[in-house]
Amino acid sequence: MPKFTYKTRSPNGTISTATMEAQDQRAVIERVRSQKLIMLEIKELKDNPIMALLQKINPIKPSVGSHELVLFSRQLSTLVSAGVPIVQGLNILIEQVETPFFKATITGLRQDIEQGISIADAMAKHPKAFSTLYVSMIRAGEVGGILDTILERLSSYLEATEELKGKIKGAMVYPAVITMVAGAVTLFLLIFIIPTFQTIFSSFGAELPLPTKILIGLSNFLRKFFLLVLAFPVGVFIGFKKFRETEKGLLLTDTYFLRIPLFGLLLKKVAVAKFSRTLGTLIKSGVPILQALETVAKTSGNKVIENAIGTAKESIREGERMADPLKKTGVFPPMVIQMIAIGEETGNLDTMLAKISDFYDQEVDVTVKGLTSMIEPLIMVGMGVVIGAIVLAMFMPMFEMSQLASK
Repeated sequence: MPKFTYKTRSPNGTISTATMEAQDQRAVIERVRSQKLIMLEIKELKDNPIMALLQKINPIKPSVGSHELVLFSRQLSTLVSAGVPIVQGLNILIEQVETPFFKATITGLRQDIEQGISIADAMAKHPKAFSTLYVSMIRAGEVGGILDTILERLSSYLEATEELKGKIKGAMVYPAVITMVAGAVTLFLLIFIIPTFQTIFSSFGAELPLPTKILIGLSNFLRKFFLLVLAFPVGVFIGFKKFRETEKGLLLTDTYFLRIPLFGLLLKKVAVAKFSRTLGTLIKSGVPILQALETVAKTSGNKVIENAIGTAKESIREGERMADPLKKTGVFPPMVIQMIAIGEETGNLDTMLAKISDFYDQEVDVTVKGLTSMIEPLIMVGMGVVIGAIVLAMFMPMFEMSQLASK
């Protein structure tokens, strides 16, 4: 959508400058007139094509961290509950924010609200800072007049979600580091150490064992095509990422991820925990069930789960209860279906969903610990086998030479 910058004068003579996204200049002028301001100057902002290209290919995209968003939500909730006007509250928060990107985002948010845009619509213009879920809950808070309560719930939700991510990332750090170290040691041996042994072996003039030949051939290949070897995983990663950008590729890979032994079960538990917590938070905040399901589907993080929720949403739109269509998808465990059915019958669906998310949070914690305790010894054994095989292949010719010499 085009962006316009304009200068206005208020009835008391105050001149101010602002920017706005709109379909055309007429829409901007009408908005300014509705605020009883006089338009002095207006022009469309043109994007610099070079800067636009650099921003597009830049791998480090500006974003807002979860910690910053939690702190912003809690502080704004406190200000709103204390009776501070939203614009004044944002002015206070702008002074406290340290990240330039988030500071600019809140500044733009304040300007939009000053121009008469609702808080939710203003936040929707900044998707890098405020997700669809965040905007939906803020909109529900505006309509229900409980914005401070909604902001507090958002903070709790974001903290719980970040805690779940932290458990998974923390458990995978050690195996990942060990794997990288093992790979680096193996490459160092193949590229720098084995060529030294190759020179020694060539002076013997004897036939080398097959494992030694294979290892020397692998070493020569790595030294000759080292850049190609480094570029191969990068190319595979880029190709995989491009494939996942397609609808078919995303569905295919997400389906496969859920079927991976051990890890697929973990991913499904994480998805169920996220689904339950998000849907429960939205329903408790007063978001209509169909709108809540649409938001949950978009933020599920897995195309299979998203399609299942979408199918259930259409069935609910036709008058069915939530539990039956979710059961038909075959994605959600029977316990989840049963607890949702009980929640619908008793009218405590949000409470039941919160209990499901708490249960699956614990399940994820147990599963992650089990996987970690299993992966660590497997990696150590694998590392030992690889390094041992390299050492053995290098010393086999020496053993044979010593045997020949003793004879």
